[in-house]
Amino acid sequence: MAKGNVTANSPLERASLASLDQKLALAKRCSREGVMAGAKAAVVAGIATAIPTLASVRMVPWAKANLNHTAQALIISTVAGAAYFIVADKTVLATARNNSFNQQPSDNP
Repeated sequence: MAKGNVTANSPLERASLASLDQKLALAKRCSREGVMAGAKAAVVAGIATAIPTLASVRMVPWAKANLNHTAQALIISTVAGAAYFIVADKTVLATARNNSFNQQPSDNP
């Protein structure tokens, strides 16, 4: 038996390969939407964090004394990274949930 043989010999195998291709396409679309939404959220969160962080370093004496450039960058990048992962995860889950609800009626003829 050849393990490297991936050709579909029966109609059932061809249907299952087509189903797998469709599921793979949906998974790629879900992940792409998640990445785009996460990137947008990271940009917005980074800007929304950078402005008050940089302003407080100039105006608040404690921040001026204790937050060097590395600390400022760490604050901004942590918020941006957290926003990216939270929004990307929620978007992927919501898209997958919508796809599973949309496919259920078509699976049952």
